[in-house]
Amino acid sequence: MADRRRILIVEDDPALAMGLVDALEFEGFSVIHAKTGQEGLHHAFKSRPDAIILDLMLPDTNGYLVCERIRSQNPLVPIIMLTARGQESDKIRGLDAGADDYITKPFSIGELIARMRAIFRRVERGNKSETPFQIGQAVIDPTSQTVTIGRRKLPLSFYETQVLKYLHERAGQAVSRDEILERVWGITSSTHNRTVDNCIVKLRKKIEPRSEKPKHILTVYGIGYKLVP
Repeated sequence: MADRRRILIVEDDPALAMGLVDALEFEGFSVIHAKTGQEGLHHAFKSRPDAIILDLMLPDTNGYLVCERIRSQNPLVPIIMLTARGQESDKIRGLDAGADDYITKPFSIGELIARMRAIFRRVERGNKSETPFQIGQAVIDPTSQTVTIGRRKLPLSFYETQVLKYLHERAGQAVSRDEILERVWGITSSTHNRTVDNCIVKLRKKIEPRSEKPKHILTVYGIGYKLVP
């Protein structure tokens, strides 16, 4: 059975883009191709794709900024970032910007499609009904990926939801940054990795009464973080 999910490709290299379009259409996907960041943003907001394949180096902007703009409007759509760079710092920056996965050129089309399907499976598992839980006055709904405080409801990204779930499961315990990074993002840490810290900063702004003086997501110096519900 054909997979009719819609994939947006934001890639300015015509040969690579053509190869991706042909391969994805052969797999049964519906494909939209954008050659620039602005064109990609237009399709991301208007066409509401089921997943986005986003090149880092674009003629009018960079993929980090495009990813951040998309994430500000749609925290749930899976994004795979493409780049010719292979340094860990680039991968971390891409994840911080909101990418779900990161693949370095050159790569096989088969690997890209396999990773995309893996993200779809993970999202589908995450979409299964899960029991909401409370942190202070904030009610976190993992199913809808939202946090509600009184009448205010805010979206959570996939990773923000998973971090809160994991810390809630370990409530009252100090959890290291390395453990969170490996369990939630599936990558190992380095001395320059700020992915977890950046995620915690965003979460504190969403659930803490005063993010500069957190009462629930506490820093355990030299280790990581501890959740106090």
